Amino acid sequence: MRNILRTVSVTSLLALGAAMPALAQEVNIYTTREPGLIQPILDAFTAETGITVNTVFLESGLIERVQAEGESSPADLLMTVDFGALIDLVGAGVTQPVDSDQLEAAIPASLRDADGNWFALSGRARVVYAAKDLELDAITYEQLDDEEFRGTLCIRSGQHPYNTALFAAYMAKHGEEATKTWLEGIKANQARAAAGGDRDGARDIAAGICDIAVANSYYYGLMASGAGGDEQKAWADEVKVILPTFEGGGTLVNISGAAVAAHAPHRDEAVQLLEYLASDEAQKLYAEANFEYPVSTTAEVAPIIAAFGTLNPDSQSLTDVLPFRARASELVDEVNFDTFSN
Repeated sequence: MRNILRTVSVTSLLALGAAMPALAQEVNIYTTREPGLIQPILDAFTAETGITVNTVFLESGLIERVQAEGESSPADLLMTVDFGALIDLVGAGVTQPVDSDQLEAAIPASLRDADGNWFALSGRARVVYAAKDLELDAITYEQLDDEEFRGTLCIRSGQHPYNTALFAAYMAKHGEEATKTWLEGIKANQARAAAGGDRDGARDIAAGICDIAVANSYYYGLMASGAGGDEQKAWADEVKVILPTFEGGGTLVNISGAAVAAHAPHRDEAVQLLEYLASDEAQKLYAEANFEYPVSTTAEVAPIIAAFGTLNPDSQSLTDVLPFRARASELVDEVNFDTFSN
């Protein structure tokens, strides 16, 4: 009788399990980039897999939040808009390694961690916006402090990761003293306080406040395509984009990327999302929707971005730039970069 009851109970449970719908799959992203910029790609992932993607936008404090949550953190995937921030995640111990043949095949070795702790997903060049009627077709980063640009340059805060990455790359090439002098020259060239966002540089060129601005490449695509509205499209119509280079080098290209969280409750889904983001389909969406440079060598660059000309990324490894980031940030404060005094 006991065996019969056991058999009936097991059979009943199996039948109940078959009748119940499968638990909905989901994956949780903590991201320091605006969710709207990647939402079309996440929507495509959900449509293809049925996995719901939940995003939490954190302008700052990503590491601190994940550490505070500890093993109970709901975070599955951690996304950043800057290479340095991506490496900081690994250093803080909030990531875990991923072994994926698909990711290794899609992403060049130079754009992923050798131990699988982080993966680049898209690139953006640090470019120069210039007034269309300005007689300027080429420029080096070193020339940004030239006296010919006195009072004509617009740039966002020197402490923003986009700029500290540029300043650190400059220091890696030229040393601390030369970098400080260069930053002082850029400060002298400012047409207004170093503030706002990259699109504001195009806005202020259109308004005649400045002649050139330092900005990321993909913002121009978002403006010129009309994705930012008619007003921003009008700003883009007033500027041209120049791909600067370092003297004897190439253009600085920073990356956005992601890592699987150390205590990811939905690890398999997080890896599946990572693999999707590196796929040709998603890389095409990155190029078309966000106007970023794909990390996949087989994906095409959006026509608006391709029109800038051939991108020749600087050969200096971003890993080699990292040790200079903290000192570059200190120099920004030492020269009062964000304080307008012209």
